[in-house]
Amino acid sequence: MLFFYYDATGYGPVFEDQPVDTIYPEESPEAKITLSCRARANPPATYTWRLNSRNIDQDEDNHYTLVGGNLVISNPIKNKHVGKYTCKATNDYGAVVSREAAVQFGYLDFFSSEEREAVHVKEGQGAVLLCAPPPHYPDELSFRWILNEFPVFIPLDKRRFISQTTGNLFISKVDSSDSGNYSCFVSSASIAKSVFSKFIPLVPLAERPIRKYPADIKVKFPDTFALVGQNITLECFALGNPIPQIRWRKMDGELPANHEVSMAGAHLQLYHVQYEDEGTYECEALNSKGKDWHRARVSVEAFPEWTESISSTERDISSDYTMSCEASGKPKPHVHWLKNGYSYDKHDLKFRGLTFEDSGMYQCRAENRHGVVYADAELRVIACAPTFEHNPVKRRILGAKNGRVVLECRPKAAPKASLSWTKGSELLFNSSRMLIWEDGSLEILNVTRADEGRYTCFAENDRGKANSTGFLSITEATKITLAPSNVDVTAGESASMQCAASHDSTLDITFVWTMDGRSIDFDRDGSHYERNPNGGSSGELIIKNTQLKHSGRYTCTAQTPVDNVSASADLVVRGPPGPPGGVRVEEIRNKSVRLIWSRGADNHSPISKYTVQCRDSFSQEDWRDATTSPPDVEGNAETAMVVDLFPWTEYEFRVIATNTLGTGDPSSPSPKVTTLEAGKGNGPGAEPSWHPESPCLSSEYYYGRNFGYIIAFKPHDVYDWMKVTVVDPEAKHYVHKDSSIPASTEFQVKVKAFNIKGEGPYSLTAVIYSAQDVPSEAPTSVEARALSATEAIVWWLPVTQHTVEGYQVRYWRKVEDREASSQRVVVSSRENQTRLENMRPNSPYLIEVRAYNAAGYGPPSHHFQIYTKKAPPSRPPKIISKKLKGTSVNIAWEHVEPLANESTIDGYKVLYRKAGLSTGILYTTGKRSIDLPMPRDGDCVVEVRAHSEGGDGAVAQVRISGKHQSKPLHQPYMTVDSSKDPPPILYDCRLH
Repeated sequence: MLFFYYDATGYGPVFEDQPVDTIYPEESPEAKITLSCRARANPPATYTWRLNSRNIDQDEDNHYTLVGGNLVISNPIKNKHVGKYTCKATNDYGAVVSREAAVQFGYLDFFSSEEREAVHVKEGQGAVLLCAPPPHYPDELSFRWILNEFPVFIPLDKRRFISQTTGNLFISKVDSSDSGNYSCFVSSASIAKSVFSKFIPLVPLAERPIRKYPADIKVKFPDTFALVGQNITLECFALGNPIPQIRWRKMDGELPANHEVSMAGAHLQLYHVQYEDEGTYECEALNSKGKDWHRARVSVEAFPEWTESISSTERDISSDYTMSCEASGKPKPHVHWLKNGYSYDKHDLKFRGLTFEDSGMYQCRAENRHGVVYADAELRVIACAPTFEHNPVKRRILGAKNGRVVLECRPKAAPKASLSWTKGSELLFNSSRMLIWEDGSLEILNVTRADEGRYTCFAENDRGKANSTGFLSITEATKITLAPSNVDVTAGESASMQCAASHDSTLDITFVWTMDGRSIDFDRDGSHYERNPNGGSSGELIIKNTQLKHSGRYTCTAQTPVDNVSASADLVVRGPPGPPGGVRVEEIRNKSVRLIWSRGADNHSPISKYTVQCRDSFSQEDWRDATTSPPDVEGNAETAMVVDLFPWTEYEFRVIATNTLGTGDPSSPSPKVTTLEAGKGNGPGAEPSWHPESPCLSSEYYYGRNFGYIIAFKPHDVYDWMKVTVVDPEAKHYVHKDSSIPASTEFQVKVKAFNIKGEGPYSLTAVIYSAQDVPSEAPTSVEARALSATEAIVWWLPVTQHTVEGYQVRYWRKVEDREASSQRVVVSSRENQTRLENMRPNSPYLIEVRAYNAAGYGPPSHHFQIYTKKAPPSRPPKIISKKLKGTSVNIAWEHVEPLANESTIDGYKVLYRKAGLSTGILYTTGKRSIDLPMPRDGDCVVEVRAHSEGGDGAVAQVRISGKHQSKPLHQPYMTVDSSKDPPPILYDCRLH
């Protein structure tokens, strides 16, 4: 067999430009098609092309010309040159095949010349004008309609809509102004051509009175497939009089955050579609005469994408090597291999005992119905005698007394060389203190002065021998002589950590401090951290003006060029508590609410008490201490009853924790809630109330002698005011009894104060209502759906009574819970759906809804039963590799197998955040790896958790900082069939 040697600068083809799908307009004035193909290669590549898997012969078809690597088709003919083209680039090192590029002929025929019939429609009815576009390719067209003459295009609004799927024009309610001649104007962007139809006369017919019709959906979006990252538009439009209103919703959850409703509601646009956007979507059209709805499913699939790829490499002759690649996508891509342009029907390639015939260009090809991706790599098999030319043994090696020393021996050799060591003329063997590693390195433990001397590494393979020598010197070991001690301080005080070490006098020593494993940056954090200015053998650390964030484990490392030694201690910084979290309001009554929160950080000093504050809609900037029951809220409490509130007033609350070191920051405000109206069930009458001394108001009140109030009130349709005097200066309300007043009668009320000096001004006029009867109707069409293991959504048709102020939703486990202990959610009358939280996984729940007003609760709806999802996965993903890839890092993890009582895995969520922060960038992926940018400064934390219909699973964490080493992935492999390889090439490693 004949072998050739090539210059080390040579390499196989790497594509820089590949052909792309091309649509050639049949009427194009430029009578040629150019398909690009260019590869970087040394020596330069030669190019061949294939059409539908057949080689193109330029001699047989003079339409084809090769310009560089580009294929030019002159005067293309539709029945000869349509098809799929591939380019192959070849040089002495191998060949690669480009992706397929389809060539199609684009056209848009003219409309038929036949006259269009007139459309007669009664005023108030809907109309549909059919476009019926002419034959065309490709399918993507845009549609507009001309009114009477070009270029007058009809404007689109909530009454008129043009479907961009069919081109048809829809008018929901025709009126006399719609009279005219209409023409469908069709454009094809890909071939830059437009045509328009014959005019269609639209004749509105007068009808008096104009009849009204219920909503009737005529444009219905079909079941739709979308690719991850695509933008899609769903169409929905209805006829009807009055003009219908269009509403959109997702049946199995909220509409995606990346959605937009446009065209007066007729378009639902989903941007950058993700897997979680998959589901059933509904458009509802409604007017005063009735409603109609349509549902269809959006399915999300994905183009193939590499999760594990291949790269060019050199390998020793006779060694074993594995090439593997893996792709994600939906449907799952089929993966197979090519070598030098020839196909292997294999998933992975495993070489046992590489030979020169295995050298060449390899391509991994992943394909599903949405497309194909290629990964290219060159494999070189090399052979040479051992050489230390580029990597000799270090001439001088330093080792610390009683420490460990490793002498590296890394010659270039192929096949792998056998290695041995000598000290002087003594041949060394493995012992309890000396070990020759598999890679040839010599390890010596517990070194002493007697180990000093000349060490030589000998390398030998079947092609030759070589050796390299270095000298080992032993230094005194570094020792910590003064270790840091634990420190306990109060925030704002200073602290110091001692650290001193002895070391070899011939070596320089430095001290490095870390806090919880992160190096302290004295330049950036100089306002708090300072080194001992004396230097030398002391590395004392001073922490000035300590903050709570400085609590942690501090480690001092004394290091020389030869060795290092560490010691650690803890710093505890105590301070006022952190803010409580999750403040929410339950059990809302007319004068009290129950407040619930979660404990914040105690900052190393137990919480002694909580203070509850409130503010109402009259004093948005002024927080005041609220009255609680009991008055003192203990430090172990997480709930309190807030009392002495005012009825029918909007409040928000916050909680502040206190310990022996002070009072912490307040929590975030609770959601705003409105207390119930006073006087429930008191019968006919009106009860005006006011706030003379509310604990949540900032105003000051000065009574004076003979202080009281004058209340003026009247029904809204009566001219004269009735007045009454209240002489009690502490009074806060007045009840006017009158059995003749119907329930829910509207009254206007104003109040002014008086004292011995006279009367003050009236307040602003307020509107109140006499006491109401409870709602008599129960909500209907109650439906619910589980969102996860702990959450569900419930919706219902609103009660038609105008006295309804809101709805109460109760829910409880069907078997385990008693109905009396059900959980409750209250929403306003403007809402007809809500979320249910804090549910148990995999459990049957009963749900009921009832309306309420100031008089009480109405009858309950029928009970609706749902099952919550199984629990999310309890086990975190196992992170198996962290690979540096240029300016990014690839994190890979093993698939989480859910337990029998856990939900099936739908994908993974990856949170990428700065170390020390709780927020960051959230990614979702169906793959088991992800590429993330390397942090520019500081460390970043990557959190990976499985996502299922039951919710998010347990978290796995990995920190990114500096360089990373990858862990090999082991997969099933198959042996290579090399029968189709070109003549082999020998690569000499001495040329590299």
